[in-house]
Amino acid sequence: MAPHRYDDHHRDVTGGGVRAAVFGASDGLVSNVLLIVGLAGADASGPTVRAAGVAGLLAGAISMAAGEYVSVRAQNDLVTRELEKERQALADDPEEETNELAEVYIERGMDSKQAREMAELVMQNPEMALEVHAREELGVAPNELASPFSSAAWSFFAFAIGALVPLMPWFVSSSSVMVWFSVAAAVLGAAFIGVTLALATGHSVLRGVVRHVGIAIAAAAAIYLVGGALGGVLEL
Repeated sequence: MAPHRYDDHHRDVTGGGVRAAVFGASDGLVSNVLLIVGLAGADASGPTVRAAGVAGLLAGAISMAAGEYVSVRAQNDLVTRELEKERQALADDPEEETNELAEVYIERGMDSKQAREMAELVMQNPEMALEVHAREELGVAPNELASPFSSAAWSFFAFAIGALVPLMPWFVSSSSVMVWFSVAAAVLGAAFIGVTLALATGHSVLRGVVRHVGIAIAAAAAIYLVGGALGGVLEL
């Protein structure tokens, strides 16, 4: 098939890698800056904050990767089972499946004769028939399922990178003033994620930046107050 002249204008929205990467980076950034700010608010020592940040990075990245793998694998298994049912239905009762497909085309505006002809044409190719039925009835493309390994890897590295951003100042110094550098780094990271998402989706860059930065700042401020309130009790 010849390439469509608009193909270069479309982004790949079928895979799970991009979603996992964006979610992982955002989650890693916010969760670790909250951990760091909370500990700093509780007057924890610099080495304690640094160690907790590293532990949070590793635990979060592994947890994200494992959760993403299990989630995508379970989704793929479910889709595969439904595809097998659809494949069996196409083999056992092709006439009924042809009627179902013709009804879909009629709902889309074709007249009965055209819809029937189109359905019969599709049914002549078993793999094409399976793909069309899967798209129409299940809303999935059999050949475009996300890879659980790829999604898990994207989640792991994206979370680790996001979590590392607010932690980096603490490798330079253990001074309590580093908490403000952590917040500044998190704000810059959140702004970068907001810009990236805005450019990828075609939405307003300003709105994307304000939304992500606002969430990061509000969450950090809240957890800092909580950490300060608990600091005297925990005596970190």
